[in-house]
Amino acid sequence: MTAPAHPRSPGPTASRSPAVPRHPAALHRPAADRAEIRLPWWAVALPVVAFGALLIMIMSPGQAQAATADPALGQLIERTLQLLSH
Repeated sequence: MTAPAHPRSPGPTASRSPAVPRHPAALHRPAADRAEIRLPWWAVALPVVAFGALLIMIMSPGQAQAATADPALGQLIERTLQLLSH
């Protein structure tokens, strides 16, 4: 006795080899034993640009200058401490 066919199955008259894919996208699928990772161009370019910028900054630290003005945040904290201590 044979099992009933699925309603969407091609039936016994269709002789199709299971090794031949029907859909063109199936031709480009990676094999089950390896993984395929595709990145957009900017996912590689942005880290390279960031690394280059950081490398340039650490290669020339003599050009960096410290701020000479009193920081506003420091003055605000000092004033707040003075007000709380009274």
